[in-house]
Amino acid sequence: MSAPAIQFIDLAAQQAKIRTKIDAAIARVLDHGQYIMGPEVREFEAQLEDYTGATHALACANGTDALAVVLMAWGVGPGHAVFVPSFTYVASAEVAGMLGATPFFVDVHEETFNIDPASFEKAIGEAKEQGLEASVVVPVDLFGQPADAPAIQKIADAHGVKVMVDAAQSFGATLHNKRVGTWGHATTTSFFPAKPLGCYGDGGAIFTNDDDLANVINSIRLHGKGSEKYDNIRIGMNSRLDTIQAAILKEKLAIFPEEVIARDRVATRYTQALKDVARTPKLIDGATSVWAQYTLIVENRDAVQAKCKKAGVPTMVYYPMALSQQTGYKHYPAVSGGTPVSDNLSGRVLSLPMHPYLGEEEQEYIIKVACDSL
Repeated sequence: MSAPAIQFIDLAAQQAKIRTKIDAAIARVLDHGQYIMGPEVREFEAQLEDYTGATHALACANGTDALAVVLMAWGVGPGHAVFVPSFTYVASAEVAGMLGATPFFVDVHEETFNIDPASFEKAIGEAKEQGLEASVVVPVDLFGQPADAPAIQKIADAHGVKVMVDAAQSFGATLHNKRVGTWGHATTTSFFPAKPLGCYGDGGAIFTNDDDLANVINSIRLHGKGSEKYDNIRIGMNSRLDTIQAAILKEKLAIFPEEVIARDRVATRYTQALKDVARTPKLIDGATSVWAQYTLIVENRDAVQAKCKKAGVPTMVYYPMALSQQTGYKHYPAVSGGTPVSDNLSGRVLSLPMHPYLGEEEQEYIIKVACDSL
């Protein structure tokens, strides 16, 4: 089988499908000239509310800001512990450190890559023993699958801990027939271009059913404004979604449901073909995934990755080092016993090409190369 031209994520294919609509959407913004907080922003937020079922969707400049804004709204700062899985992208912990709080690392389940509720519960007591206030937990929906939100929420409620779901990779997924965006006290997401729903720049959003929290979030993302534009009633930041990006995202959201189905079709084919030669992803009961990444657990990863590269199949490693081991974060506390599952996964995970526009011929070639390489 000859090697087709394979992209790890093919944004060009999606753009070709909707380019005319994208061009028209951008042109409308250029015509009305409201480049910041223009009408498309609120229209997109309303569509997000309809799609997720969340009472409030507030767009912002990027996914990292989304996390920070929520922590600011809750008054998180020095002396507070923010519980974060060690196996995730740095932004989930970065925002706590930025605000002077303490990222407190907990471990994950090997099968799902998501936060281990038992590790989180253990860390709460240990944080208190260290003189920290157990403040917020950040369950990250890694690779597109929701974390076990009900289990996390039950533990958090018992200890007065806020739950901020980091859904940067899971927008569009469901858990027990509830869409991502309605779990936890607040949910954040990212519209970075490579995400399942991505813009052509940076963007993010925050979801909540709490009216009071939504009002504070809206204030913080607009420099802490009050009822009057120049009466700033709290410390805030400048975190607004550009109108052009909102216009683009509206067009992408229109085709998003069919893309989610296509992603799941690719993942199903991968799993059926590879389950006997590698550790394939597992979904928890009641969950669907948007497959932001399709991630295998393999042995001899460097050799496997080299063979795939030679055969023209791009692969990626998310993430090659657990947060608790990284230079800027290893001085922060972790649950006793460390985070061995996270540390182990960082040396064994390998992600295959995943996007809605992978043709059957491409999938067959990827599967053949993967099987030959494993």
